[in-house]
Amino acid sequence: MNKEQALQAIKQELHANMNGVASAAMRQTEDYRVNFGVELPRIHNISAEFEPDHELAQALWKESVRECRILATILMPTEGFDEELCDIWADDIHTAEIAQLFALNLVRRLPYASRKAFEWIASPESVRQILGYATVCHVLRMGEMNERSADELLDHIAADLQSSQPALQNAAAKTLQIFASCSDINTEKAKKVANHLF
Repeated sequence: MNKEQALQAIKQELHANMNGVASAAMRQTEDYRVNFGVELPRIHNISAEFEPDHELAQALWKESVRECRILATILMPTEGFDEELCDIWADDIHTAEIAQLFALNLVRRLPYASRKAFEWIASPESVRQILGYATVCHVLRMGEMNERSADELLDHIAADLQSSQPALQNAAAKTLQIFASCSDINTEKAKKVANHLF
């Protein structure tokens, strides 16, 4: 099966699994140009029918369809997904859901994940910041953060917990919880941030 055949087969599967009620609800809450309302477990089942493939993932991403983009994050191999391409994809993310799934399915497996996370958190764009926080949560779970980076992260969290954007506040709060759960020292540092703000 070539790329075009695989893409066509995926689109047929998505049409067959379309959920009109979920699709309508998502159009009201998220900035999706096109979405079929297919639930995440079904999207993962569809992805299992295909081998990871750079060209197929690129083609899926270019579709600008919710489900195709999620599949792209699952089917993109880490080999060959360099920082330039990562930045191109990140620039093209406009919803919190895709930001979180991009971090979960792909970015956390990249050797430069931590560096990109901090770049994104420092961005003025909230969706990019949410992507950064989602990525840093995975970095924290893997225990890959030094003290200097931890202090920088806490500075960002303290600022973003006071944001007027609920999605960004939530991302910062979740990251603080995960940070605190990593060690007793982190717990004390997180308490100081929370006590200072509240």
